[in-house]
Amino acid sequence: MRRINYILVTLFIFVLHASATAADQIKPQWQHEWNKVLEGAKKEGRVVVSGGADYVEVFAELQKRYPDIKVVSISGNSTQLLPRIITERRAEKYLVDISLSGPGSMYNVLHKAKALDPIKPALILPEVLDESKWWKGKHRYGDEEDQYIFAFNLVPVYTWAYNTKLVNPSEIKSYWDLLQPKWKGKILLMDPTLQNSLEHLRFHYYNPELGPEFIRRLLTEMDVTASRDIRQIADWLATGKFALTGLTQVSRTRLDVAKKQGLPVDWFGAPQLKEGVPLGNQGGCVALLNRAPHPNAARVAINWLLSREGQMIFQKVRGDADSLRIDIPKDGIASHARRVEGPNYHLPDERVDNAPILKFVNEVWKRKN
Repeated sequence: MRRINYILVTLFIFVLHASATAADQIKPQWQHEWNKVLEGAKKEGRVVVSGGADYVEVFAELQKRYPDIKVVSISGNSTQLLPRIITERRAEKYLVDISLSGPGSMYNVLHKAKALDPIKPALILPEVLDESKWWKGKHRYGDEEDQYIFAFNLVPVYTWAYNTKLVNPSEIKSYWDLLQPKWKGKILLMDPTLQNSLEHLRFHYYNPELGPEFIRRLLTEMDVTASRDIRQIADWLATGKFALTGLTQVSRTRLDVAKKQGLPVDWFGAPQLKEGVPLGNQGGCVALLNRAPHPNAARVAINWLLSREGQMIFQKVRGDADSLRIDIPKDGIASHARRVEGPNYHLPDERVDNAPILKFVNEVWKRKN
């Protein structure tokens, strides 16, 4: 009797083991890979993330989901963080796993220094790999190989605003309408020689419907005033000292806040100007450092960030971000930062050479002054 019981118990255990093995074998391949990477990440115990201050809050949610993976955040702006990474690597110190910044800065600093691994092989989760979940049905990258700098954010960049008591927006249907004689002496610009202005001038310069001629006429014919103070620009527009402002972003001058407060300010939206508006990334790119000290944890962090959950948290933390994922709610995004269907959007190419623009603007501005 005991022998029979022993045989039955052994057979039962064998059946359980066989069932578990069979169940494990029918798991999809990605699940096997994900479990393996997740176990490796837990053994590594940490991931080092370099990016803007907002990402500290974003990745705090990652640590809640995976408490065995400690997130070490190195926060600052790209002009501080990216050269620091290169300096460390030249000293044979490979400390950072993933970098988050704008595509231009990462391309010019990290990619050109050959400090990145391709990010495509690091993507595991089906919901991340499924390009139908992303804007225009494709993944977007900030490098020509479409391999290294994954872009997950694009927002409209509105750079021209107006005083609602002085300007009838229905009269402005083209950027060229801003050059009407009636606006001479009534336009306030962010100093066009500044780097921040250069980013906006790039859209005008390379737009085939505008080009250098538009910039030349704006700077030489319209008796424009320039300022380097974003608060002053917002104040002078709201008080009616100037009718129009340009070459600075709505969110930088906080005109969105001023509008909510009832001040007479607004901006030209995407459908209003026939030449369109540019889209900006605003630090919404992720890259994987080669020789990463915690390669498995880095893959977990990247996949989580690009997942539906991660991008919802990113949007919530930023407020003025519009994730390129289209399967997540958009109602919490500030109106000036939300993409809409229909407008003529111009996708940015952060790799274009700014030197011709800078030279042209400086020459024109010098002659004007």
